[in-house]
Amino acid sequence: MKILVLGGTRFFGIHMVNDLIEKGHDVTIATRGNTPDGFGDSVSRIRFERTDEDSIKAAIAGTHYDVIIDKIAYCSNDIRKIMEAADCDKYIYMSSTAVYDPKRINTVEEDFDGAGGGLIWCDRQDYPYDVIKRQAEYALWQKYPDKNWIAVRYPFVTGKDDYTKRLYFYVEHVLNQLPMKIDNPDSQMAFIRSDEAGKFLSFLVDKDFKGAINGSSKGTISIREILDYLEKETGIKAVISDDGDPAPYNGEPGYSINTDKAESLGFAFTDLKDWLYTLLDYYIDVAHEAMLGLYDVLD
Repeated sequence: MKILVLGGTRFFGIHMVNDLIEKGHDVTIATRGNTPDGFGDSVSRIRFERTDEDSIKAAIAGTHYDVIIDKIAYCSNDIRKIMEAADCDKYIYMSSTAVYDPKRINTVEEDFDGAGGGLIWCDRQDYPYDVIKRQAEYALWQKYPDKNWIAVRYPFVTGKDDYTKRLYFYVEHVLNQLPMKIDNPDSQMAFIRSDEAGKFLSFLVDKDFKGAINGSSKGTISIREILDYLEKETGIKAVISDDGDPAPYNGEPGYSINTDKAESLGFAFTDLKDWLYTLLDYYIDVAHEAMLGLYDVLD
C-alpha cells in the first residue's frame, strides 16, 4: 500500500514506520525536515509545514495515497487542512483518550460523542490540549462523516524512548530525594508502551474499520504502586510535599481504557504490569548513571 505518514521521525512514530516498512508498504514521510531519521532508502520524503494549508497542498497535490497516517494533527483546523488537500482512501488520525470528559473505569469509545459536540474551527494555541483534541474529532465526525477515517485514542505512551520523561520524573525524584507534589496517588491510570502504540497504528492500515478506536495496554497502575516499587528497589523513601515539584500525571482521575473493539480486529495488547516494572528498572539504572555523570539521561 502507498502510505503517507505525517510525523513519523520520533518516539512511537519510529516504531510505526519500521513496522510499515517491514510489512512491505511504500512509505512516504512528510515533515518540516528538522528531525533526522534512520530509515535510509526504505522511505521517500517530502517536506511541508503542517499548519500551512498552501504548503500542504503544494506537497501532496496530484498524488493518491491508499492511507494517510496523521500523528501531528492537534486541532480542527489541522484536520480541515489535510482533509481538503488529501487524495486518499483512508485517513488515520492520532487522537487521544484526553477527549473523554471524564475518563472512567472501563472507558469505551462511545463515551465521547464526536457527532454531538459544538465544533469550533481553532488552532493549536487557542485552547488546552484536551479541548483542541476534541475539536479535531468534532471536525472529523461532523464535517467529514462520509470520509473513511479512524481516530485512534491512546492514554499515556511511555517506553525507553519516551522523550517526555514523565514516568522517569518519579524515578529521578525518588533517587535524588527531591520533593514531589502528587495530588492523585491512588488513581488507577492506563498506559501503552511506545513500540505497541506504533505497531497498532501500522496494524490498522488494512483493517475494515471506520470511526474511533481505543488502544491501551491491559490493566492499570497507580502512582502509589509505582512509588512503592521504586522505594522497594532503591531503598530510598519518596519525598511527598505540597511544596514539591508538580508531578506529570497530576489531575488524572481513576480510569481504565476498554479495548474490545481493537481486540475484535485481532490486535492483542500486552499486560501493563508485565512490562512497566521492567521499564522502571531500566529508568533506575539510567538515573544511577546520570547521577554519576555518565551521560545525559534519555536524550
